[in-house]
Amino acid sequence: MTQLDAHPDAHPDARTAARPDARLDLPWPLLKRVAALTDAPLAQIADRLREAATPYVANSALIIFTEDCTGRPQKKAGEEEIISRVSITELDALRALVPDEAPWFGDAQIGDHARPVLALQYPASGALLVLTDPDADLDPSDKDCADRLEVLSYLWGLAARRIHEKVTDAPPSYLAESRAASAERLRVTAELTDLHSTTLETLLAALRSSTLDDATARSTVTDLTAKSLIGLRTLNDRTTDLVKEPVRTAFERLREELRPLTRFSGIGVEFIEPPLNGRALPGEVAHAARAIVRGLVLAMMEQPAISRIRTQWDCDGENLLINIRDDGSGALSASAPNISRLNRQVEALAGQLRLEVMSGWGADVFVTLPLDPPAAPSGDVAGWNLAARELEVLQQLAAGRRNRAIAATLGISENTVKFHVRKLFKKLGVSSRTEAIALAHSHGIQ
Repeated sequence: MTQLDAHPDAHPDARTAARPDARLDLPWPLLKRVAALTDAPLAQIADRLREAATPYVANSALIIFTEDCTGRPQKKAGEEEIISRVSITELDALRALVPDEAPWFGDAQIGDHARPVLALQYPASGALLVLTDPDADLDPSDKDCADRLEVLSYLWGLAARRIHEKVTDAPPSYLAESRAASAERLRVTAELTDLHSTTLETLLAALRSSTLDDATARSTVTDLTAKSLIGLRTLNDRTTDLVKEPVRTAFERLREELRPLTRFSGIGVEFIEPPLNGRALPGEVAHAARAIVRGLVLAMMEQPAISRIRTQWDCDGENLLINIRDDGSGALSASAPNISRLNRQVEALAGQLRLEVMSGWGADVFVTLPLDPPAAPSGDVAGWNLAARELEVLQQLAAGRRNRAIAATLGISENTVKFHVRKLFKKLGVSSRTEAIALAHSHGIQ
């Protein structure tokens, strides 16, 4: 045994010199990008993933399509001409071609043009990753290319899990932002549907007129227009499906998510099924409900002498009604940090959480989550003449977020946030954030 071996506290340089094979040659640029990716907020995750992936697979744009995020199912980075035009319909069609595990190469319609793409699915959530114009020399049979694709798959797995975990946790800031984004998307889609439907129906009426004697032209254009109408209405239905989830489907997903938590606990969890004809849940309500139930079940399982938990969902047409009951000693407290955190999630959706504890008989928790967002702001808001981005910033202010968090959520710089805040103060006639928040709350902006 050498002197260095005998003294483990010897200088590290000396130990390395004695054992040159112990040198670490780590890929620090990649490790730093991995760290940035695993810590990325949802608004920046596409940019972080593209930064990490591009050294291994060059691309013109990176698109993530995930129905976990009901408000903004697309997360994009790269060339503006592509990411500003890609549609849900295109991504839906591409996803049908992509296998669960292996990368898929081919030409696909993305951003109104046929482009070479590399696509991967994340089977656990059905999320899709699309890289447009990838390296032309990628060949999975080549070892170097296979290694690069393996790195890409690993990075995509990290990003997809990050998205799924962030949505599953359903923090109040995400729920507030998701609800606002979902409502805005539905409003815009409905307006576009009405506008184009009216236009196309008018065109159809004109082309069917008996004054047009060119039968062939009329028949051809009529068929094309009818097809456009069907496509437009299908798009509207698809958009609605993305932001809503049948109550029975949402409850079944809850059962699947709870199964790993309860499998080895020895505690029986009873599920009382919701009604078959219950109203579909907005996506953010479904996500929040599962997160809240999961958190309450975990809190109950931490109590001593508990053997059974019952969870029940119901729907009265306006609210999702959740009831969770245990047979423990009644040790749950509304002031406990885990219960307080869950209460903040409920409040983010204008809901209510009520805890009833009976010493020696257990706890009963009742949660009410409204299915519709709070009433739209009063007509006075229109008088403020806010641009769309200014209204988004005001909504973030009203939710209690600071400039840095607003910048991360909206994908803009902190200086841009400050610029919008100054304009808001001027348009609202206020001189402080506190005044702006109070005024927003008084007009229904939460």
